[in-house]
Amino acid sequence: MGHRQIICIPLVAASLALPAFFVPEGNGALAANNSIGQTMPLRDEGMFFVNGQLVLSNFPTAVGNPPTPATFDVNQMFVHYRLPASNKHKVPIIMVHGAGLTGMSWETTPDGREGWGTYFTRQGFDTYVVDFPGRGRSGFNVTPLNQAKNQNNVSLQPSLGRTGIEGAWTTFRFGPTYQTAFPGVQAPEVNPDGSVNQAAVEQFSAQGVPNAEATLTPASGTTVPAAIVELLKKTGPAILMVHSQAGQFADTAVGMRPDLIKMMIHVESNCRNGTPFTQAQIDGYKQVPSVLYVHGDNVVGNPVSTGQPRLNFCTADMNTINGAGGRATLVQLPSVGINGNDHMLMQDRNNLQVADWLIGEITKRGL
Repeated sequence: MGHRQIICIPLVAASLALPAFFVPEGNGALAANNSIGQTMPLRDEGMFFVNGQLVLSNFPTAVGNPPTPATFDVNQMFVHYRLPASNKHKVPIIMVHGAGLTGMSWETTPDGREGWGTYFTRQGFDTYVVDFPGRGRSGFNVTPLNQAKNQNNVSLQPSLGRTGIEGAWTTFRFGPTYQTAFPGVQAPEVNPDGSVNQAAVEQFSAQGVPNAEATLTPASGTTVPAAIVELLKKTGPAILMVHSQAGQFADTAVGMRPDLIKMMIHVESNCRNGTPFTQAQIDGYKQVPSVLYVHGDNVVGNPVSTGQPRLNFCTADMNTINGAGGRATLVQLPSVGINGNDHMLMQDRNNLQVADWLIGEITKRGL
């Protein structure tokens, strides 16, 4: 049974001015910040869910023998939208986060500066930021967890992984080893002098969430693309911008509804870790007017998963798309004079410089 819940907060002709905030001592203390620094006139802002289905669960809790069944929503995707008072672009932009993260990664930075969610809105885009199914505000399915406990059957227990800061430091290319930095890296977790910004490290770690999509049926490889397509049906044709793990979900969505994607932006995409495109994906990408792959620094020769291997995979995807008659480009930011970026481009100290470059690329394509 299909089910869609919508919660909207209209701000017609409103002007959002965020106050300065202060993060208390003991949890990554930051100085007082005003992340936007100016008003942001909106014609609307709101939140809703897409792709949810009501299911009857025999294990809404582990308590009881047997527990009392209950009906609740699963597979839903949380969407937060901001619509600027002055819309300067032809189509909206949808931002989809990567592994171990939520839409928070687009909405702020670990040192309290403005994120892309509000910045793109202020630059005139209708902007949609999601927590994809199984993550953050989208929730997850408690059934397999409760069933495993109730039946004392550990084989039913799904694994809910979470990325540790030690692994993220090297995989996200802040530096070659934990708490050492690459020269000139723009990560807010690293001060300009190369020392560790412990407050930002703690704020970044706090953004991490379990990969709880392991509880979903069907699995995330099916559920997340379906949710992206449902959102595209609501927004109409849009720019789809995805980060890291979400690249594989975007490829599937392109194969499902290429007519709804006017530009595909892969930000440090995983490119399915080298798994070839399906024929549906190749046919879909031929219909997408523009595909852009974007990578930061310290990639070439770097053996970590987001380094040389991922660059190779994405280059192969670009070549496949172009060989099939599509229009794809891959850009390493140093080649356009933007330096020091890691895997989290949208949060780096120069994140708005990167955003301006992307907006320029979007504008060149008439969107």
